[in-house]
Amino acid sequence: MSYKLSTNLTRAAIYVFLTILLIVTIVPIWILLVNATRSTTEIQQGISLLPSTHTLENYQILEGKGLNMPRGFMNSLFISVTSTFLSVYVGFLAAYGLVAYKFKGRHFVSSAVVLIVLIPLQLSIIGFFQYMSRLGLTDTFASLILPAMASAGAVFFGIQYLESVVIQDLIDAGRVDGASEFGIFNRIILPLAVPGAVTLGIFGFVASWNNFFNPYILISSLEKYTLPMLVQTLRGDVYRTEYGAIYLGLAITIVPVIIIYALLSRYIINGIALGSVKE
Repeated sequence: MSYKLSTNLTRAAIYVFLTILLIVTIVPIWILLVNATRSTTEIQQGISLLPSTHTLENYQILEGKGLNMPRGFMNSLFISVTSTFLSVYVGFLAAYGLVAYKFKGRHFVSSAVVLIVLIPLQLSIIGFFQYMSRLGLTDTFASLILPAMASAGAVFFGIQYLESVVIQDLIDAGRVDGASEFGIFNRIILPLAVPGAVTLGIFGFVASWNNFFNPYILISSLEKYTLPMLVQTLRGDVYRTEYGAIYLGLAITIVPVIIIYALLSRYIINGIALGSVKE
């Protein structure tokens, strides 16, 4: 009886703790969405959990400052989708080569990938900018999209995942049937790796969507600004800071991320759970 009571108390404590974590996570997001509907004066008066009626006014303020939010949204969407696709596909392709083929130097390459993952991007940003400048890619979307093909994090994740799902007999069977190496990867390996690929794609999309540092360094034309860059420009008003418009801009940037997580969260769980199982 005491054991059952202790189990119930432990379970109740866990539920209470998880509920508190949920509230701590959800409330700031809800306040941000609510503030997107409030005026600057209302926001300065204090916190409110109830929406107001100034959403249209805040959007008009954004347009009045010359910020084309639909264009910024499409810029962010184009960059995020294309860079995510390239990162996932090329990352898993490179990981497949390191997992399926046995060659000299394979472990060295895998270790080098891990080392690159540990190096902060900020340490190499000067050299990266000079490299993009010499290629003539500054102030272009290509400077934000093409480097995604060399994502060490995607390769590392792909290695960890494919080690648990790649079966050499399937590869050999594909070769016997006359399939090319790219055919084996596209028709056999990728379908097996869908949960992991989608998981990596979600994280890659969110990281690219929220990326402010790289576009700030490489993009200079206003018509090519991403959403985070457009929202940042609102803070440069010397005379008056329009907090309602800023919150609306932030809300526009996080809503797609929330939708992506809501629709594809099960893939995150399945991908991580399956990738953690080793034979």
